[in-house]
Amino acid sequence: MKEDLLHFIWKYKKLPLENLVTSKNEPVLISRVGSHNHGSGPDFFNAKLRIGNQLWAGNVEIHLKSSDWYAHHHEIDANYDNVILHVVWEDDAIVYRKDKTVIPTLELKNHISQRLLEAYKDLFDKKTIQFINCEKDIAQTDALIFLNWLDRLYFERLEQKSFLINGFLKATQNDWEKTLFLLLFKNFGSKINGDSFLSIAKAIDFSVVRKTCHNLVKLESLFLGQAGLLSNEDIVDMYYIDLKREYGYLKHKFGLSNEGIVQPEFFKLRPSNFPTIRLSQLAAIYNEQQQLFNKLMNTNTLVEVYDIFDVSASMYWENHYTFGKQSRKRDKKLSKKFIDLLVINTIIPLKFCYAKHLGKDIHEEIIGIVTQLKGEENSVIENFEKLDIKFASAKDSQAILQLFNEYCTKNKCLQCAVGNNLLNRKV
Repeated sequence: MKEDLLHFIWKYKKLPLENLVTSKNEPVLISRVGSHNHGSGPDFFNAKLRIGNQLWAGNVEIHLKSSDWYAHHHEIDANYDNVILHVVWEDDAIVYRKDKTVIPTLELKNHISQRLLEAYKDLFDKKTIQFINCEKDIAQTDALIFLNWLDRLYFERLEQKSFLINGFLKATQNDWEKTLFLLLFKNFGSKINGDSFLSIAKAIDFSVVRKTCHNLVKLESLFLGQAGLLSNEDIVDMYYIDLKREYGYLKHKFGLSNEGIVQPEFFKLRPSNFPTIRLSQLAAIYNEQQQLFNKLMNTNTLVEVYDIFDVSASMYWENHYTFGKQSRKRDKKLSKKFIDLLVINTIIPLKFCYAKHLGKDIHEEIIGIVTQLKGEENSVIENFEKLDIKFASAKDSQAILQLFNEYCTKNKCLQCAVGNNLLNRKV
């Protein structure tokens, strides 16, 4: 038995409404269950109930046991002063408000049908589960409910990504350009080098980028030098030597430090993702695009974004992936697939946060952009596809990742529209 089942029972009135009584045998008539609260405070706001001969308006709190009221210290929390009913599975203690008045208690364990309990238990039957709890039934979810839930999940994911961006803003004293710089570096590093690239960006005062951005060699030497990739004394390569000399000058002039920097990895990476290539591409972006944040915030189409990121690593890297080792000549241009990932993980989340900062609603604009992007490919998406779930765009794949990470893996099925819909149909 979990508390989320009690929330489900109360929210959807899955109990015999005409025979409810409190622990003191007072009749309970539910006019309005209230609004489900997923944040702090009582579980349901603004309920309307008749208890005995008295009509009450206020909040409802739900626990497995009455004594949980004290375990959670609600008796000293003013947020719970307006609780008019305590709904519990088992009533094992008299509960008092902060002002010492008794809160009416509704015990559920003798009111819930065995059919509901068995359907709930079946949802969590680990013996038959290979991927997610509802894998046998998810494809049968009402289509409209599922699509609306995906929309909500996508923006929930954007809200979650906002936490990182807001942290960067706080650290940079609301410098949006530097915040973009940090976010770009992290996402250029991808999964393996994301933390390393972020440590590099944090160690560079953005004023130095502004002062060197007009010279590509200076900018590339700054990024590669701070990454610790210009410290090999055995490399006898003229371009390497030039970059190393330039970095030495910049390090002395601007008092640069490598303290706290995590050196990037090459192992397990495709050559096109080597840190040398990615850092050179970042240098090219900041060399070609001054006021990058403003330009990206003013883009309304993917074509404009593709144009901004139409850059290549510097000429040296056309026939190199690492210093001193020649390779077959190839333009190291940012691929459309990589730019799409930047749109998903950098540009849209930043647009979302900036619009909120300005008090603007750009939900339709964001949907218009993200629905043009192809969904990501990974093991989670593949497993959902095996369950006959279709993906129209990156919006859907991002929403599914949110569903899997925040609901499926945490067994929060009854906080999920899919789980709610499936259980409702069974009872």
